Amino acid sequence: MIKLIKSTFYHEKTTKKALNAFINKAKILSFGEQCELFERNFSQYQQRKHGVFVNSGSSANLAIIQSLLNLGKINPGDKVGFSALTWSTNTMPLLELGLNPIPVDVEINTLNVSSRTFKETLKVHKPKMLFLTNLLGFCDDLDEIVKICKQKNIILIEDNCESLGSVYKGKLLGNFGLASTFSFYVGHHMSTIEGGMVVTDNKRLADMLRLVRAHGWDRNLAMQDQEKIRKKFRVNSTFYSRYTFYDLGYNLRPTEIAGFLGNYQLQFIDEILTKRNKNFLKLSRQLYQNKEYYPIRFDHMDFISNFAVPIVCRTKQKRAKLVQRCNQRVEIRPIVGGDMTQQPFYSKHKQFIPKSWKNANAKMIHEQGLYFGNNPEMTSEELKILAKVFV
Repeated sequence: MIKLIKSTFYHEKTTKKALNAFINKAKILSFGEQCELFERNFSQYQQRKHGVFVNSGSSANLAIIQSLLNLGKINPGDKVGFSALTWSTNTMPLLELGLNPIPVDVEINTLNVSSRTFKETLKVHKPKMLFLTNLLGFCDDLDEIVKICKQKNIILIEDNCESLGSVYKGKLLGNFGLASTFSFYVGHHMSTIEGGMVVTDNKRLADMLRLVRAHGWDRNLAMQDQEKIRKKFRVNSTFYSRYTFYDLGYNLRPTEIAGFLGNYQLQFIDEILTKRNKNFLKLSRQLYQNKEYYPIRFDHMDFISNFAVPIVCRTKQKRAKLVQRCNQRVEIRPIVGGDMTQQPFYSKHKQFIPKSWKNANAKMIHEQGLYFGNNPEMTSEELKILAKVFV
């Protein structure tokens, strides 16, 4: 069986050995220096000013929405567009926090929201924000989407959990909006076992994210920012300050173990991304020549850091045959979480499903698509087997 991912970490033996040594000498394992170091290292890698490390990519999505609400950038009842083809915890925080989620359809040949599909949504709705998913390492015409958001005064946030390292028009995906989220779950580009990050260039937003991450406390703010917020709320710094909750928050803190793993794995990130890219390019040359599949377009991108290899069949029957062919041979899944409007949790909120959705591309991809794994430890023999199974 060719699995989606082979190991918990890249270079697993050396990583575990280093982790064991770290745990044995560490004074604390709750949030501390390693986490803060990883925030600096990762934000530098991503070319952003601020990084806020949390315990999962899903928590990163929750934290950014709560932070924007706390800051008054968005308000309960506001419409928020989201990529219809995505993961559940990209959409769930919108519902949980009282926003009105509006699905935005995707293009079949990129699996992503385009300026065209976004404009179609804007004919009917006026969202205050767009929560865009960069799916599987791909994007569509993101520069045009940015222009629309600026013209319409729409906040753009990117869920970049599956696209770490991908580059479009000279810019890393995750750097087009006000902020972006990342996941370091085991199966993603790099692993801290569980973990996530929000990156942004906006200091006020980064400070709010740090409050939201830890109960609404100010403990992870810089000293001058602690003094400022305590003065604003007239908090006695000698007694009450450590137990004052300034805004709505959660406990989304990661551990020092996750922080250490992030710092250690980051040394391999370029190698990881290069291997994923080479695997995808080799397979795609063969796969997308098959006329039974819709071709995936990626020639508009500078670099594809592919998360998993998608196939969208032209018929349901063809996908059924592929599923049968992969049994006990290749681990496959739907394309991410599929069309969110088809999921049971979303069906409770039918008022947010457009009447025209029965012909949506996301719905068709949900019904006729699948993906198989791409990982940096894949062998030449495994690539040959995958080509044989799917071509």
